[in-house]
Amino acid sequence: MAREIHYEVFRRVGAKGGWTLHEVTGDRTRALNQAKELMATDQATGVKVVKETYNGESGDYLTLKIFEDGRNEMKEAAVKEEPPQALPCFKPDDLYSYHSRQTMARLFIDFLSRNKVTITELIHRADLLEKLEATGTVYQHAIQKIAVAQASSTAVPVQQIMKSLNELTTQALQRVYRDQRKGLFPNPDTHHFAELAAKLAGQGDAAYVFNGALARHLGDAEGWNEKVLALLQILQQAPAESAPRALVLSSIDAIMAEILSGSAALHEMIGGAENLAEALGCLVELFLGNATGGNQEGLQPLAARFTADELPEARTAIAGRIVAEFKSAKSLCPNSLVEELKALRRLANRVVMGVGKYLSHEDLIAAFTLRSKRLVTQESLSAYLADCPPDEKMERLLFVEENIIGIENKRQLGGFVLPVLNSAAFENFFQNSKVPALSRLQRLAQLQGRVRRASFVDVQRDEIAQKIDRLAWDVAARGRLFESLEAKNQTHVEKVQTLLKLANSGFFTDGVVMAKVRDLVLISLAKPGFLTGYFAGQPASDENMAALMAELKKVGITDEMGLSSIAA
Repeated sequence: MAREIHYEVFRRVGAKGGWTLHEVTGDRTRALNQAKELMATDQATGVKVVKETYNGESGDYLTLKIFEDGRNEMKEAAVKEEPPQALPCFKPDDLYSYHSRQTMARLFIDFLSRNKVTITELIHRADLLEKLEATGTVYQHAIQKIAVAQASSTAVPVQQIMKSLNELTTQALQRVYRDQRKGLFPNPDTHHFAELAAKLAGQGDAAYVFNGALARHLGDAEGWNEKVLALLQILQQAPAESAPRALVLSSIDAIMAEILSGSAALHEMIGGAENLAEALGCLVELFLGNATGGNQEGLQPLAARFTADELPEARTAIAGRIVAEFKSAKSLCPNSLVEELKALRRLANRVVMGVGKYLSHEDLIAAFTLRSKRLVTQESLSAYLADCPPDEKMERLLFVEENIIGIENKRQLGGFVLPVLNSAAFENFFQNSKVPALSRLQRLAQLQGRVRRASFVDVQRDEIAQKIDRLAWDVAARGRLFESLEAKNQTHVEKVQTLLKLANSGFFTDGVVMAKVRDLVLISLAKPGFLTGYFAGQPASDENMAALMAELKKVGITDEMGLSSIAA
């Protein structure tokens, strides 16, 4: 069974601050040292390290807190931190509620995955319950976990809660065994479920009996895909009457959601994928109602149901699986950060189309922010920037910025940009006199333009842009660029036309360089005879004057400034 482990470092600032994620790493020692360092350097008033174990077969996480420290008593109750949360059950019927089934699904996840059954099938089939009881430790350990979680929030001793839970579950087990012997659960073929629903509709135990019949019917299926097809075939023949139809739809939707909430069934349905990006792409398309990819016929009718806005629980389960996969530590494209970022952007552009009642925008943003955080680490970026020229390093970092989200992640990335800019290698690269000055200035202007369009924190963005502008000024000064342009262009009209052409073609950075260009243009405009010379060979029309004003405006010279400076 494939398992992946990572460690999440949380910190708390202030006496009443909440926990915020600080670091995610696959190294246990690093996580513990990071937490201790936060406390030692007064960066936090409380820290904790949580171990997350990802089960690749089931697609779920096991959470365990392995370290906590703090200078004030702000520790949350264990019931909030250690899964599963205890839910009060007083009679056997309570175990069939939605929340109870969710809790049991987490407790018996290995058993369910190994036997390829859902929790609804388990609690309605006597043979599966006998098999679960025979495991002994799995069954008792689940009761223990519930009891400990419930005891942490009450004054009732753990032993007493365990006794009550044992009695309750024994009653529930005996009920299923008894009902099975009495033949309460029919085993109709696909075509007779509509008739059964019509017969049961309105009865107090209708859902219990109907789910028992579904569980028996699915017992012959050899895999998840066969179960999905079997459920969809029953759904296709659902009765038209409201009460029986509601019974069929709700029961099938619940079981379908249980199937699709884990990655094992989805992996079987989608089939082998080259990487997580490809698998997620198929999953996103399924959620959107497009059955693209995959190697099983169950995808087509399932996607059609989603397109018709049916099976809301199942579709919500798909959405939950998508969010869980985005939050996971597994790379989308393990061998290339570039492909990882491209895949992330491509998937984001698709999945955002499904935001609505089944997929929360906030959950999606949180998932993408967490995945972005894992991409702006020293480890991933160092390998990405290795063995490339200084300007290419800037280019790559700006590419990363365009494909991640989260203010804090942008701030973190800015911390990698500034050292590259301030390095001697970067300055030496652009002061290389063997490369024409205009080519170097154009490259700097391109980089600055991308920085200006980036979503860095305002202070960082301005600092980066100004640093590039100052370097461009040094390049122009050392290459005596403006003196050279002055010497090559004999008339003031030629000087203005040359400067405007270069400026509007992206050769100059915004800042001191562009300010110098504006000054030189305004000086030439003010020279006697400029306007006469400008209109030499062309009509002195309003259209030509407007064209000149438009060119001046592109470099930051307003109509008022231009008209007041131009000399006849």
